[in-house]
Amino acid sequence: MVEVVKKLNEKVGNYRWTICALIFFATTINYLDRQVIGILKPVLKDDLGIGELEYSYIVMAFQFAYAIGMLLAGRIIDKVGTKIGYALSLVLWSIAAVAHAFAKGPLGFGIARAGLGISEAGNFPAAVKATAEWFPKKERALALGIFNSGTNVGAIIAPLVVPWLVRVYGWQMAFIATGVVGFTWLIFWFIFYEVPNKQKRLSKPELEYILSDNEEENIEKVPWIKLFKYRQTWAFVVGKLLTDPIWWFYLFWIPGWLADVRGLDIKGGGFGLPLVIIYSATTVGSIFGGWLSSYMIKRGLAVYKARRYAMLLFAILVVPIMFAQTAGIGLWSAIALISIAAASHQAWSANIFTTVSDMFPKRAVASVTGIGGMAGAVGGMLIASFAGIILNTWEKKGNIDGGYATLFIVAGSAYLIAWILMYVIGGKMKTVNLDE
Repeated sequence: MVEVVKKLNEKVGNYRWTICALIFFATTINYLDRQVIGILKPVLKDDLGIGELEYSYIVMAFQFAYAIGMLLAGRIIDKVGTKIGYALSLVLWSIAAVAHAFAKGPLGFGIARAGLGISEAGNFPAAVKATAEWFPKKERALALGIFNSGTNVGAIIAPLVVPWLVRVYGWQMAFIATGVVGFTWLIFWFIFYEVPNKQKRLSKPELEYILSDNEEENIEKVPWIKLFKYRQTWAFVVGKLLTDPIWWFYLFWIPGWLADVRGLDIKGGGFGLPLVIIYSATTVGSIFGGWLSSYMIKRGLAVYKARRYAMLLFAILVVPIMFAQTAGIGLWSAIALISIAAASHQAWSANIFTTVSDMFPKRAVASVTGIGGMAGAVGGMLIASFAGIILNTWEKKGNIDGGYATLFIVAGSAYLIAWILMYVIGGKMKTVNLDE
């Protein structure tokens, strides 16, 4: 694969991969900022008395704001363009991330978390739109898999850096330090990003390659409500509604599981290692998931079949996580099961995001991505509420292990259900003609 990409770049140029790198780093920062609170969950419980229910409410505040933000962000980015829209989103979420350091209790965290949610919602609509602008269909899943691996890199950096910041400077500095990183990214974004037709650094052969799909160039805005007329929109919505919550569970509750069930201390040396292993695996999964369907397309398989077969494989690979909290499963065996499931989620994610640019013209990509992201955030609210109630109930019984066992069963079954419903609704995922 590497040789094929190298030979292709020698012929047409490789500036588009610079854009992919920019999106990758923005996504890394995005997840670095949102992952901090999950790692600090045990500390906030001890220092501020934030229990399972209060923590679930804080997560729900993020998800509720994220759902609203997804709807707004997609429309705003389609209106103002990728360059300005992405930059505005990053500035606002960086400010919100820093604001967490000044929270004194659940209410303060809820307000800061809501600010983070509504502003971070701009990342994926902008990133998917930029990918659609800069890559032909046969490369989009690979490019999306690469930039989506930034979610994992951010999640890897957080457990390495945050415990150290807590030990040396206190939990407040963890929010401040991670929040200010985003402002550096803005410099490079404004220097290097522009749409292909306006980018002077882009060679003519590469521009022709990027535009080789011959997609329509109509820039007329699509009424938001019109997108709900298409079964393709609903297929994407259902897929995100059922599977995004599982990723939120990994981000916001696995650190708590390590502390409450497996007895690891955030201020000790071994807390971050399991999280690093899990998210290192997800980096591989994200890139492999994007490469697999792209490879099948290049081998002559229809686009919808390539996405369908790849997503079925990854849905099956998630199932064993159901056994992560069964009797007799040691820590590292459970970490292995969680790592496989989380990697499969990212591989699934690389493909489900790409289905939007498969099914819709570029002028609607950010809006449809935002609608699906809203559905995923609603699902995240549901899993947060469910997790809070389940874990609080089992904790009162003196057996929080049972609550996590229930959540792992939910995680293991969600993807196969989503896969079935997506393809019952979406069929062959034909490209929508918005002008009909």
